[in-house]
Formats: sequence, C-alpha cells, structure tokens
Amino acid sequence: MATIKEINVEDKLRALYALQLVDSKIDEIRNVRGELPLEVDDLEDEVAGLSTRLDKLKSDLETIDDQIKEKKNTIEGHKESIKKYLEQQKNVRNNREFNSLTKEVEFQELEIQLAEKHIKEMKASIEHRKEIIAQTKERLDGKQTHLKHKKAELSDIMAETEKEENFLTAKSAELRSQIEERLIFAYDRIRTSVRNGLAVVSIERGASAGSFFTIPPQTQMEIAARKKIITDEHSGRILIDSVLADEEKEKMEKLFATI
Repeated sequence: MATIKEINVEDKLRALYALQLVDSKIDEIRNVRGELPLEVDDLEDEVAGLSTRLDKLKSDLETIDDQIKEKKNTIEGHKESIKKYLEQQKNVRNNREFNSLTKEVEFQELEIQLAEKHIKEMKASIEHRKEIIAQTKERLDGKQTHLKHKKAELSDIMAETEKEENFLTAKSAELRSQIEERLIFAYDRIRTSVRNGLAVVSIERGASAGSFFTIPPQTQMEIAARKKIITDEHSGRILIDSVLADEEKEKMEKLFATI
C-alpha cells in the first residue's frame, strides 16, 4: 500500500500559499464575470415567465372566441324558437294559448338580450387582453434582446478566460492533493469566512496582510522559523513570512505566464 510522503512544515506552508495564489487567480477570473451569470439566469427566468403568460393570454383569447361562437349559436336557437312560437300563434284556439306563446317569445327575446350582453362583455374582455398581450409581447421582446446581449457578453468573457480557468482549476486540484486533509479543511473554512478569500497571508510591516493588528515580535520570529503553522488570532488566517511569500509569488508568476 502506498504511503503519503511526510513533508515538513515549511513545505506545507509553501504548498498552502501556492494554493492560495492559484485560488486567488481563479477568484479574479470569476470576479470579471461578476454577477453576469446570475443576470443571465434571471433574464432566462423572466423570458420563460413572460412566454408562459403570453401563451396563457392567447389561449384565453381562443377560449373567449369559442364562447362567443357558442353564444351566437344560442342566439340563433332562440330566434328559431321565436319563429316557431310566432307560427304557432297563428293557429291558437284561445287567448290562453296565445298568451302562453307570447310569454315564450318574450322569454326567448330576454335570453337573446342576455346572450348579446355576454357577447359584448366578452368582446370587451378580448380587447383588454389584446392590450395586455401587446404590452407583454413588447416586454418579452425587450427581455429577449437584453438576454441575447448578456449571453453574448458572457460567452465572450468565458471564451477569453476558459482556458486559463481550466488550467488553474486543475493546478488547484493538484496542489490540494499534496496537502493533508485537515489543513485543506482549515484552509477552505477560513477562505469561506473571510470576504476576500485570503486564508494564507504574509507578514507586512509587522502585521498580517490586510490587517491593522500588529503581530508580536516573538510570534513574527516563530513564523519566520517555519517550524509550525501559526494563525492570526484576530482573523484566523494562516500566517507566513514575507520572504517565503515573495519566493512562492515569483514561482507562481512564472507559471501564470505560461498559460
């Protein structure tokens, strides 16, 4: 069974800082994209929502149109009934039958009036929906155009950075495989807890990079000795000396230049 090669503290610190430099470079690339991927997702959701609404409105128009046709057919049926009752009135034997048929005619006429009223209301509803459809279509066209531009913008950025990001992501994975699991866990925990993603920082002018808290001289000497992993008591970041940091930066800059 293969055994993991034991490395000293200095090598661990170098590997951690190299990983930090690579991950920070990946962060820079992703920051260039910024909120663009989220904007594209949001626009796609809006376009889908507006398209669904437009389809529903168009479907409503068809339904109302069918209802109007039904009402018109109903009106024709009532008219036929009126003609029938009027014909029957010509052959009635008494006033009671005549009055009964007259009431039937009046009822059919009222039904026609009610149906015509419904048709008028439905036609008004159609016009209202047509206005909403026009407004929705205008919004949808605008969103689709905006989405097209944003997708093109994102595609251009991805095309420019994809090769570099893939290379760096592979390098990050390679470096992680060389560092013991407990340190990777601590590194990731720190990275997610700090705003700029810096889990490993060097000493600059007596304080950890990006901090105003001075590190005691004794602690600075221990950090420079590279005999144990020391963290900043204020930020929790892993601390390294500036000489080690400069050496690793130089190595990584040469690596980045080859991409």
